[in-house]
Amino acid sequence: MSTSVQEQRLRRRFDMWDKNGDGTIDRSDWEGEVKRILLAFGETESSPKGRALTDAYLGMWDHIAGQAGVGRDGALGFDRFKAVAAERVLDPGEAGFDQVLRPTISAIAALCDTDGDGQVSPQEFKRWIVAIGSAESTADTAFKLIDTDGDGHLSVDELIAAVHRYHSGELEFSLL
Repeated sequence: MSTSVQEQRLRRRFDMWDKNGDGTIDRSDWEGEVKRILLAFGETESSPKGRALTDAYLGMWDHIAGQAGVGRDGALGFDRFKAVAAERVLDPGEAGFDQVLRPTISAIAALCDTDGDGQVSPQEFKRWIVAIGSAESTADTAFKLIDTDGDGHLSVDELIAAVHRYHSGELEFSLL
């Protein structure tokens, strides 16, 4: 994938986190996204699913911030975020995705799985998409692209593969 496509995709994700538009992301931006996701599912931060999501999401921030050398209470501009994301998540491929993203995607999938079947249904997926700030109208198309086995549900492995496919230029929709 070309560097410009990767940069555009990282920029889009960065801008989704940077809700106040100050040109930086920090722990509070990630905390805000966790709260939006929990609210969309009617879950509290203190519930087991809420705690798991909060821990995973903020663990992802702590990892990226630590790798960037700003610490958990620092802030990242886009250029530093882009460099760390490429070096620590994207370039290592599956190993980077598993280390940094799998805990978060697993926690989100568990939260989304409101019927307890171990999978994310189209309705559950739509709630997630809206909670992270994407347009609800994209959910149906994205679901079909991510559901690679065609069973009508999404597994954690399909969701992680979708994030990888997005950043490799094969998929036009981002989950994180």
